[in-house]
Amino acid sequence: MNTVFLPIILGTDINAYGVARSFHQAYGIKSIALGKQALPFTQNSKIVEVFTFKDFDKQDVFSNKMVEIAEKYKSTGKKLLLISCSDGYTSLITENRDLLEKYYLFNYVPLELQRQLENKKDFYEICEKYNLNYPNTYVISKDMRNNYEVPFEFPLAVKANDSIEYLDLDFPGKKKAYKANNEEEYNQIINDIYNAGYSGELIVQDYIPGDHSTMAVLNAYVDSKGKVKMMCFGKCLLDESLPEGIGNYNALVTQDNPEIYEMCKKFLEDINYRGFANFDFKYDIRDKKYKVFEINIRQGRSSFYMTTGGCNFVTFLVDDLIYKEDKPIYYHKNEKLWLYVDPLVLKKYANEQDKEYVKELLANGFEFTQWYKEDRNLKRFLNYWRRRLGTIKYYPKFQPGRD
Repeated sequence: MNTVFLPIILGTDINAYGVARSFHQAYGIKSIALGKQALPFTQNSKIVEVFTFKDFDKQDVFSNKMVEIAEKYKSTGKKLLLISCSDGYTSLITENRDLLEKYYLFNYVPLELQRQLENKKDFYEICEKYNLNYPNTYVISKDMRNNYEVPFEFPLAVKANDSIEYLDLDFPGKKKAYKANNEEEYNQIINDIYNAGYSGELIVQDYIPGDHSTMAVLNAYVDSKGKVKMMCFGKCLLDESLPEGIGNYNALVTQDNPEIYEMCKKFLEDINYRGFANFDFKYDIRDKKYKVFEINIRQGRSSFYMTTGGCNFVTFLVDDLIYKEDKPIYYHKNEKLWLYVDPLVLKKYANEQDKEYVKELLANGFEFTQWYKEDRNLKRFLNYWRRRLGTIKYYPKFQPGRD
């Protein structure tokens, strides 16, 4: 297909490959991916060309290289459609908006709103104002860590307020989010994080009971005029068990969820949002409400679950910015399974109540983001099976007894 645009993807991870695959499935087009290092997900591919630059996540390098790339592809006559696959790259887009708008088409919130939404403390204040349900929350700083009393009973959930600063830290036992069952565990978590060099605030929350089967995700697209155009809900059937990956999804099924759709549509339009939004939820059996944990100012890491389900999310961006089409809002309803583990792992570790459902879904087929029929070769085959076999090996080690 001879398209009038060229996707420029910021990132080289599984999210980036899912975006490239979605563009290829919809338009038969090859994307460009930019990042600071090569990763297996986007290597040895016919559908995405990767360029890596040392320190590409640094302000001066990023701005210079983005201009270079734009000049490189100017001769194609194609519009350059920019899409981020990480929080850091999203920040670099919003911080360099004036420069990038000269060369690229993109749709992201203004810098001020982005900072409010990605700062969990500010995000929960916005949730309070606009009636988006969230867990009971308490915020502590490094200065007050030995002089306060959390107003909730154990167990407690703990996570960094500044996810970008926390991401760069490296220390034993590091997790994306923690559960503290008692005061001793809680104090150990707080000390480990601050002793590792974290300087920001920590979010302490009432722990919502339930395993991975109570978790869910919603991705949405809000067009350049501020209207929600797509919503796609995914129920979690299995999450990551490796400590550093806790909170990531490894099996999602697309479903209809009118309650979540209505709540999030109103929220996004009320705050004048733009672009892709990714919400993480957990269902609280105590009051029978979905509670939101965070919002990402981009499509999520597991975003290919949408395309798997028949909701190719990149088409909404293209319709908006390239073809200027104003279509009715699309609420996704069909069920389809997306996996990032071997099917045997899902069968074994899915919640007991979901196991028959899982068998039905597997019988109807599933998709693995990086195993694409139009992009298969020996190296990609080996990488695909390395992941599947790896999950068979490590889940028994980390899954039993995990909260």
